[in-house]
Amino acid sequence: MSIQVNGVEITDAEIDAEMRHHQDASRPLDAALRALVIKRVVVDQACRAGLDVSDPEQAAAQLLEQHVACPVATEEDCHRHYLQHPAHFTVGALAQASHILFQVTPEVDLDRLRLKANAVLDELKAEPDRFAELAKLYSNCPSGALGGNLGQLSQGDTVPEFERALFSGVAGTLVDYVVETRFGLHVIKLDRHIPGKLLPYDHVRQHIATALQAASQDRATKLYLDALVAQAHLEGVNLAGADGVLATD
Repeated sequence: MSIQVNGVEITDAEIDAEMRHHQDASRPLDAALRALVIKRVVVDQACRAGLDVSDPEQAAAQLLEQHVACPVATEEDCHRHYLQHPAHFTVGALAQASHILFQVTPEVDLDRLRLKANAVLDELKAEPDRFAELAKLYSNCPSGALGGNLGQLSQGDTVPEFERALFSGVAGTLVDYVVETRFGLHVIKLDRHIPGKLLPYDHVRQHIATALQAASQDRATKLYLDALVAQAHLEGVNLAGADGVLATD
């Protein structure tokens, strides 16, 4: 069955071209289809609004400007965010850690790999002194030869999921869950924390205001796109919201 949005077919050539922009996504095909559906419904809505759609991107920008509004972040909003998220505004923090990497490859059975990683984590919770031994045995990272030792890491050195686990952990303990990143599954031991310095509020106030405004704009845009998708007539595809799970029939 072909994929159609409001009676207009999405061709295989369009899908192939769009997929090139989503190779880093966990499911590039779904991401490409999602993007094409949203582009189509936005163009259709721009037409109904009387906008010139000869340049689809410009028409989309005009449509969103007209219909997506969000409140400006207040001083109270910014200060509350600063107090609630001190780690975001702390510089110079360091961590010394070790990990065991269970690498994810196209051929791997991810469910079995998760079971194995969790089994190793359970072993280490019972016998933490075996970390170096099990890292040499199981880790797919070159650090495995060093007992999993990653040395000293600063914020920004690793991917966000790994960093969140690392800098929220307790020195001298295991992270109590298996951390998943694009590189695979990680069992992490935090050896040492070196605290950083909290930047003064006045130094980061504008950054916070900009970030809160962008987040508010993203939420408002998502709600508007969700509404357009919900009103659209889709065939051969099921799109659960503007960023939801998508599957072809």
